[in-house]
Amino acid sequence: MPVDIAHRFRPFGSSIFAEMTALAVRHQAVNLSQGFPDFDGPQSAKEAAARAMFEGHNQYARMIGVPPLNKAIAGSWASCGRGEIDPDANVTVTNGCSEAIPAAILGLLNPGDEIVVFEPFFDFYVTAIAMAGAVPKFVTLRPPADGLGAWWFDPAELRAAIGPRTRAIIVNTPHNPTGKVYTRGELEFIAGECIRHGLVAITDEVYEHLTFEPELPHISLATLPGMWERTMTLSSLGKTFSLTGWKIGWAVAAEPLSRVVRAAHQYLTFCAATPLQHGAAAVLAAPGDYAAGLRRLFIENRDALSAALTRAGLRVFPSHSTYFVMADHTPLRYADDRAFCYHLTERVGVAAIPPSVFYGTPGLGRDLVRFAFCKKRETIAEAIRRLDSLGPA
Repeated sequence: MPVDIAHRFRPFGSSIFAEMTALAVRHQAVNLSQGFPDFDGPQSAKEAAARAMFEGHNQYARMIGVPPLNKAIAGSWASCGRGEIDPDANVTVTNGCSEAIPAAILGLLNPGDEIVVFEPFFDFYVTAIAMAGAVPKFVTLRPPADGLGAWWFDPAELRAAIGPRTRAIIVNTPHNPTGKVYTRGELEFIAGECIRHGLVAITDEVYEHLTFEPELPHISLATLPGMWERTMTLSSLGKTFSLTGWKIGWAVAAEPLSRVVRAAHQYLTFCAATPLQHGAAAVLAAPGDYAAGLRRLFIENRDALSAALTRAGLRVFPSHSTYFVMADHTPLRYADDRAFCYHLTERVGVAAIPPSVFYGTPGLGRDLVRFAFCKKRETIAEAIRRLDSLGPA
């Protein structure tokens, strides 16, 4: 009997991350496509998770999270100067931020509702919007014209995207895939539009501790005047502590919006892995200087990789945060981003992501390529060695 994929998923096909990682494995390429470190996170987290298993924490957890983890997330929130929050009323633990995203969207939006999305975007946003039967309205982030500075958006374009059916806006800062950190001025403008039009903000802040420039600190939109009661702040353990496979995430929100997230979360996965929640609680409560060391490594990797890409003929855009750097491959005269990434993986032995899949506007992103630098120094050095053979199409 023939079986078709549901209409809502047909436009998306297979995940570009799975596709490029499989291609990297097939050609033994250095995998700078999917954003995961090739090294482990803190020993304290692993020991605490193992100890939790042997102490009997192996059954379903509380739906909103085990109490020590909710308390640790609330403590981390306060330690960043964002104020005191209630661990039970304001924190919901999820299976990574990748579950918090659909939980927030499915819990909030009805079919036909509109939601503003900045492009390029993390692809889970638009698939979750499709699952909700809602409609994305895209606002484009544009690269700095001079190759310096930061990616930017046109305030008039954002205003035009907001209509009578708009219910929410998604803001990802620090931003994947561009490495942009939204400035206070940009966030204040977004906050003003949210307040003016009665919008809920869903913020993806998984890279909150991985910013590289002191003059561009991470600012949570929820901390701006009038935004706490209308913001769902999503984050996770994986990016800060190199534990992406643990899939421990959370949503922080005022109690009415916490109920929104939980309405969907309880039926999506109900709870995250119990012993891993205890491991997460331990490292969040005593993080030490792990994130600082990670930032130093990533700055070195970013700079070395950016220099190599520039030597190879690409135009590299500054990355101020995250795991990623974006570049323009058009000086090398490849047909589009997929053609360039396939050649790069199959012939040069370095895998990257073609970012046109992160745009809703047809034709955008074809000139670009995304590289992940969240790797060991040795991995980046090998990628740089291989990039020396890259040339024009």
